[in-house]
Amino acid sequence: MKILSFGSLNIDYVYSVPHFVKKGETLSAKELNVYTGGKGLNQSIALARAGVETYQAGAIGTDGMFLLEQLKEAGVKTDLVKILDDVRTGNAIIQNDDEGDNCIVLFGGANQAITKEQVDEVFKDFTNEDYLLIQNEINELSYIVEKAKEEGMKIILNPSPMNEKIMKLPLDQIDYFILNEIEAMQILEMDKPEEIDGKYIASLLHERFKDATIVLTLGSEGSVCISDDEYVEQSIYKVKAIDTTAAGDTYTGYFIAGILKGKTIKESMDIASKASAIAVTRQGAAPSIPVLEEVEEYK
Repeated sequence: MKILSFGSLNIDYVYSVPHFVKKGETLSAKELNVYTGGKGLNQSIALARAGVETYQAGAIGTDGMFLLEQLKEAGVKTDLVKILDDVRTGNAIIQNDDEGDNCIVLFGGANQAITKEQVDEVFKDFTNEDYLLIQNEINELSYIVEKAKEEGMKIILNPSPMNEKIMKLPLDQIDYFILNEIEAMQILEMDKPEEIDGKYIASLLHERFKDATIVLTLGSEGSVCISDDEYVEQSIYKVKAIDTTAAGDTYTGYFIAGILKGKTIKESMDIASKASAIAVTRQGAAPSIPVLEEVEEYK
């Protein structure tokens, strides 16, 4: 089996700042770094570095050719990425503060130029033994889900960034949800409580989508997974965070890779937690994602 990651490819401009810029403030950055990024690209690299056969689909402009090189270096197959002459590659403006937290402004660019014709072409080489991974940084998501279901593929959704587009998807056709508690509450149309009970929220989401596996990340509280026949909790591996940009993408890629390689949910969550712990100790998005050997040796 193989996995198709149909998602975004971005150029990330990362500004190191003492704090996030406030309204009306002009703030001098201590440093600027340019990295490869986009949730599609990050998760593809995590999947490939975790050791599964990974195909990236999406679109870039001619200014983003170096993104393909990074994917290829990680072992991702890139023939399904369309190169557009008249649209810029998607990009992100990222502020990274002294605490290791970040805030992000996205420009869709080529990520929002996916066509139904491109989607049709992509799915010609996939079967009911394969998996599809999607996020929410490209257009034509509903059509992509439709085509994947026609082929009988398993569909994994990471609904980030969360907005009204997600609510318009055929969510009852999703096989795996990998998301945080805020995204889960938005799907459930819940108001944010003063104290969030992640386990309760995960159970509500599973009641809503009974045929799906729910993986809920809970920040410092770790993660939980609920499926038809089991409930699993996973604690975090505590580290000093430098840059959290790709933590969730790393977790997603390594968790899915574990499942595709026949590991149990508990084993997959554990290795995903280790991988994301390593990632947050490094700068950048894709460059921070560890290779499998590093994760297996991590204590």
